[in-house]
Amino acid sequence: MAPDTVTSAASPLELYLRERLEHKKLLLMTHVVCGYPSFEDNWRELEIMAEFGVDMVELQFPFSEPSADGPLFVRANQEAINNGTSPADCFAFMEKVSAHFPFKVLMMGYYNTVFKMGEATFVNKLAAAGGCGYIVPDLPVEEAGELHGLSASKGLAPIVLMTPTNTEARLQLLGDASQGFIYAVARKGVTGNKTEMGDDLDAFIRRCRAHTTLPIGVGFGVKQKADLDFLRGRADIAIIGTAALSAWEEGGENALRTFFASLTA
Repeated sequence: MAPDTVTSAASPLELYLRERLEHKKLLLMTHVVCGYPSFEDNWRELEIMAEFGVDMVELQFPFSEPSADGPLFVRANQEAINNGTSPADCFAFMEKVSAHFPFKVLMMGYYNTVFKMGEATFVNKLAAAGGCGYIVPDLPVEEAGELHGLSASKGLAPIVLMTPTNTEARLQLLGDASQGFIYAVARKGVTGNKTEMGDDLDAFIRRCRAHTTLPIGVGFGVKQKADLDFLRGRADIAIIGTAALSAWEEGGENALRTFFASLTA
């Protein structure tokens, strides 16, 4: 599907992505765990991401059992919790980020966080903090109707994950429930492991395209310039999480800047 095809009742996030795609062939979304290693570190990470023209950032609200995340993010989530990071802290940080930086901000987290505060409260707080949508990978779309309805009233986009193991019928159900963009999970398993960029992934992206008119983002194992080169012309958004956090842990600001520079070399 051509990236300039706009769905009816397009969300503000989708419209933003369409506009960006008029100027860039492949957008970039990155990921920060709120409060890990600290909010000060998060801010410096985001400054570097903005410097390199990142289009969207997921701000992850720490959770004790992040089932879609690999070992590095599991540890980061736990350490953020140990540091006392709360959802209130995350919303306050998101408000500062969305007011300061040019990229769009998403909440990434798990449904327990939403459930404990109540869906209406969550949606209201996310909108007030300047978020444009959310990724809650452990909430089945069959159980998300009320949350999605509340989100629509606030212009928030629920981002749905498509995976290679989904049937065609399931992909259509997911496509129908999505707003903003589709998160195409490049392979089975959790985040962080290397993904083979080849015919299987190409075929999977094509399968996703058949069930949505939304932009397609590809994540799980996107790590280097060669991966972005493969995705350009196939997907609309490259999603990088673990590789950026690994760079930060290896060498802080200098290593993270070097990593992003390598993506655009």
